[in-house]
Amino acid sequence: MSTSLRTDRNVPYYAVTAVLTIGYGSVFTLLAEWRERFGFTETELGLIASAGFFAGFAAQVGLAPLADRGKTPQMIRGGVALAAVGMFGMVLANALWAFVLSRVVFGLSTGAVAPAMRRLIITRDPDNLGANLGRLAAFDLAGFVLGPVVAAVLVELGGIRLPFLALTTANACLLSWVARLDLDTPPGDGTKRRTGPLLRVPGIQAALLAGIAFYLSIAYFEATWALLLDDLGAETWVIGVSLSVFTLPMVLLAPTGGRVTQRLGHSAVVGWSIAAASVCTLLYGWLGSLWAVLLVSFVHASADAFTLPANQVAIAQASPPEQIAAAQGLFSAVGTLVSGVAAFAAGALYENQGPKVLYTAAAAGMVVFLAASLGRSRSSPEPVPFTTSAGS
Repeated sequence: MSTSLRTDRNVPYYAVTAVLTIGYGSVFTLLAEWRERFGFTETELGLIASAGFFAGFAAQVGLAPLADRGKTPQMIRGGVALAAVGMFGMVLANALWAFVLSRVVFGLSTGAVAPAMRRLIITRDPDNLGANLGRLAAFDLAGFVLGPVVAAVLVELGGIRLPFLALTTANACLLSWVARLDLDTPPGDGTKRRTGPLLRVPGIQAALLAGIAFYLSIAYFEATWALLLDDLGAETWVIGVSLSVFTLPMVLLAPTGGRVTQRLGHSAVVGWSIAAASVCTLLYGWLGSLWAVLLVSFVHASADAFTLPANQVAIAQASPPEQIAAAQGLFSAVGTLVSGVAAFAAGALYENQGPKVLYTAAAAGMVVFLAASLGRSRSSPEPVPFTTSAGS
């Protein structure tokens, strides 16, 4: 039986994720400002964007299994503390290395929190994991919605440092609140298990391949969206609003995407959602109108609202009960690694080849990985529905 948001006891945990991702979204809004203020090239901006992804990859592979052994509270609280440090680094940074280091610290924070938070959500209400993971994704994206708007407004009010000073303060306050939350999850059997064997599980393979297609598009989008709109004549506030508008359908539709996936299955959802997103990605490079690009991004966001929770639900259903966080961390880590490589490549491709080559390559890659995911799904049985045994 599904629960409404008003009766969902996980709302405080959703809120923690939202506050963290406000900082995540604000960075991408300011890439064009950094290009003008500090003289960074598009390739250097791609390095700043990708550094956080690589740090997140390391954290999710190395730390996620700790949540399966009862360390969920430490991971979430420590991650929030690192987020405050990373944001403060942005306040002080002037050189490329300082921006990269700050992004690394922030990437470590999100890499620690994300898989631990998903384990908490999954184990506390496994019968409604689709809707709950969708809501978690919605709050995650809601933070991303607020981030660009907050950053754009604060830049206008107090300059390029003010957004990060405000986020440092917000994360410090969040830490004092998180310290009082109940973050305990049902402990596993205490056995230390390797994450690598999860890669041999067919359901996890299918979800990972679809996840690569999803994160490929997201990374190219995030690393170059501000640059694309800037080159099309958009002002900073338009860029911030556009990022918020992009994520609005995802906030509204992600819980539905999770429920639909739990009912219909992973391949039935991602087959159409990633295909639609790939067409939108292709169009970004070929449309010369700012408003046409913004309209296509709204369609893209609606498709992504189903893809993201679909992949997370598929991972939860296919993972062994004693490796819930490890499997979620593996999924996020693979996506983060893909995002890091793609974000860096996106900056270089945009600078040297232009948007047509960049977005055409991204769309082609999405189609290839979607086909591989669907092929793996057809050659393997549907995963067993997740049950309350996951709380072991």
